[in-house]
Amino acid sequence: MLVAIGVVNGFKNEVRDKVIGVGSHIQIASYYSNYSYEMSPLSVPDSLLGQLRAIPGVRHVQPQYTKPGMIKTKDDFQVVVFKGADSSFDASFLTSALVAGTFPDYSHPSNDVLISEYLSDLLHLQPGDAFLAYFIRDEAQSARRFKVSGVFNTHFTSYDKAFLLTDARHIRQLNDWESDQAGGIEVFFESMKTFEKTQESVYQAMSRYASATDEVYYMRNLYELNPDLFGWLDLLDMNVLLILLLMIFVSGFNIISGLLILILERTNFIGILKALGAGNRQVRRIFVSYSTYLVAIGLFWGNVIGLGICFLQKYAHVLKLDPSVYYVDAVPIELNGWWILFVNVGTILVSMAVVLIPSHLISHINPAKAIRFE
Repeated sequence: MLVAIGVVNGFKNEVRDKVIGVGSHIQIASYYSNYSYEMSPLSVPDSLLGQLRAIPGVRHVQPQYTKPGMIKTKDDFQVVVFKGADSSFDASFLTSALVAGTFPDYSHPSNDVLISEYLSDLLHLQPGDAFLAYFIRDEAQSARRFKVSGVFNTHFTSYDKAFLLTDARHIRQLNDWESDQAGGIEVFFESMKTFEKTQESVYQAMSRYASATDEVYYMRNLYELNPDLFGWLDLLDMNVLLILLLMIFVSGFNIISGLLILILERTNFIGILKALGAGNRQVRRIFVSYSTYLVAIGLFWGNVIGLGICFLQKYAHVLKLDPSVYYVDAVPIELNGWWILFVNVGTILVSMAVVLIPSHLISHINPAKAIRFE
């Protein structure tokens, strides 16, 4: 049970963190934008960004820029989405995913880009290589020359296949945007524990700003942006529940059958105790206490083995996965002290309740017949 819960919690947290890392908790865009990556301009003055950053629970706020384009190399081409970054861009996630090169410095104008390992292999581009990219600008073709600064691998296939990072100035120039315009705003929270409260605070702040400026915005959170992915993750909870119920049923059946065998093997002993004056409650207490002792031993070794497997997988990554399917390269484990306590206490309560069922058989044993029982 510990392993099942640890794997599911680890998998959900790992995938959720990747979704947040390549996106954000909340995305704010112009009401007139469609759902493509060719976004309508949105006014994002420093005053608005400052208001959002001041909200309790908000960790980071940054403008959002995207622009579809086509990479052309000597031997191949690929349609991708250029994601713009400026000096306020949170680079922590992509920096941790770097496999080659360095993260570009976007504090000043730059032609450096960060591409995924997938695109690097597909287009045969390595750090230091240059390439041409083509964009549609005012119904005409526009070209830009870029240089690869670094290569990343998030193991989030849908992102790695589609996106690369570039200087936001290029996207603003291609779209003829002003310096205080962007395609949207990305808001990152400090913790998922206060998600609903922080989301409501952001919504209220944007409503006040929209009323004061006559701008029209709309907000979408990570669950609305990725409904299929999070719907799939929610199904894992149902799978774990079924696994836990099956484990409880099997373990309960084993405890009942074990105690029944113990009572049948000690029928003669029970008869002698009753003949000596012991009551049903006293005899039952003996067998319940012994069963509790056996459950405690099983619980101890179950924790040792279960937690041992969890720690081994968490730090040694023994079991590998295909990241193109599961978004991670090894089975993730998330250990939580409260979950461990809950599983242990729940196991004890269920075991004790199950032990009481066969112990009632003792009250139906006749001392005279039991002493002669072979």
